[in-house]
Amino acid sequence: MSTKEKLIGHVMKEEPVGSRNKVTVVGVGMVGMASAISILLKDLCDELALVDVMEDKLKGEVMDLQHGSLFLKTHKIVADKDYSVTANSKVVVVTAGARQQEGESRLNLVQRNVNIFKFIIPNIVKYSPNCILMVVSNPVDILTYVAWKLSGFPRHRVIGSGTNLDSARFRHLMGEKLHLHPSSCHGWIIGEHGDSSVPVWSGVNVAGVSLQGLNPQMGAEGDSENWKAVHKMVVDGAYEVIKLKGYTSWAIGMSVADLVESIIKNLHKVHPVSTLVQV
Repeated sequence: MSTKEKLIGHVMKEEPVGSRNKVTVVGVGMVGMASAISILLKDLCDELALVDVMEDKLKGEVMDLQHGSLFLKTHKIVADKDYSVTANSKVVVVTAGARQQEGESRLNLVQRNVNIFKFIIPNIVKYSPNCILMVVSNPVDILTYVAWKLSGFPRHRVIGSGTNLDSARFRHLMGEKLHLHPSSCHGWIIGEHGDSSVPVWSGVNVAGVSLQGLNPQMGAEGDSENWKAVHKMVVDGAYEVIKLKGYTSWAIGMSVADLVESIIKNLHKVHPVSTLVQV
């Protein structure tokens, strides 16, 4: 008998039940790994699977995470370039694809990433036919539609990260302007993620007090407080970060984990995401 056999005697003879809350992250680039660590640190899954075509990078990233298992509550972290490792995932987060270069529009990435999705999406569907697909790759609104078409899933099971991050950026900047925590600053950025996003000025409030009620010119050209500049900073934010550090990662990773938490825990929270509203 081995040491393990002498130490542990199993009461149940059958195969144990598999993971109940498995999450897969496709793509182990900066955004993928920021999403993975954010999901792990929020204790959202009992198994995390990583997939990428770059085998060495993938192996290194999963080893690095596994070495920190003592500090996590997710006992199983796995990785492979073969999509069988993703089988029976509850949520699959897609971050793979070409990323924005300095000064490049998200829309420039369309064709490159559509071609990548033609390989990724059918493999996800094959192994996790009942999962919820979350698209993060840019341009997220277009690629969410592409993923929905390629997957054959009902529309409620394919969502994009949308303007969840744009809204978070807005609330952070609003908090900076008012010297308040972002959680006490309420406001929504809707529409397409990125350059053409739309701030809903009528809904901006603190503790239920409408800021437009206090400042009727809010967001307009004649606004002496120049709130329009706050939305411009939201739009320019990603470009600024890319210019300074080469890519964005932490904020989008935390935004992804926020969305995954709402799905896994069925929190009934409202989020601004990419979703099909007309058929």
